[in-house]
Amino acid sequence: MPRQNRVLPDGQILAHPTRGDFMGNRGILHDTAAHHHGKLTHRRWRHKAWVCCVLSFKNRQRRLMAPNRYTELFFYDEAVALAAGHRPCAECRRADHKAFLAAADHSGSAPGFDEHLHTARAIPRVYGQNRPLAHTRTLPDATFIQMGTGPLLLLGDMALPFTPEGYTAPIKRPHGTFPVLTPEPTRIALHNGFRPVLRLPATLA
Repeated sequence: MPRQNRVLPDGQILAHPTRGDFMGNRGILHDTAAHHHGKLTHRRWRHKAWVCCVLSFKNRQRRLMAPNRYTELFFYDEAVALAAGHRPCAECRRADHKAFLAAADHSGSAPGFDEHLHTARAIPRVYGQNRPLAHTRTLPDATFIQMGTGPLLLLGDMALPFTPEGYTAPIKRPHGTFPVLTPEPTRIALHNGFRPVLRLPATLA
């Protein structure tokens, strides 16, 4: 039975069988019986340090949705994690963490950046995702926008529709103003050269 732990670019957290390439953490989002039923509570975060981690680190083993342990979240690729509001983990992805904060023009502490990122990504009390409008000509590669048909990854002169199974066939990059899923501090990092790990279709890889 798939657990409710797959995060989409638009902030939804689904139960879906497609495996993710990265793991994340927002605190404890499940109840004490969730290891057996696999579902989350209504909460979508318990702290502001939303991290994106590798799947394997120092041979550590975890029991998914264990009582009183943080909820393991999973992302199809790193662009999805960034759109959902996460940033590279300072422990298991130390080099990427440093490169990301530098590209985001942040010279202070990681908690200070997390406060800034949380303000940009989240709508408090309703556990919602902030989606400001922006024109596609201003957006860097690896940014997600929201179309009527779902999330869309911008990449060069094309865009890749996203589904829980992954990316579908590319289309022409749209021209116009759309809701943006990737938070503004993260877009600064993308503008300045941070390159997330993408899991592209075989025809584009």
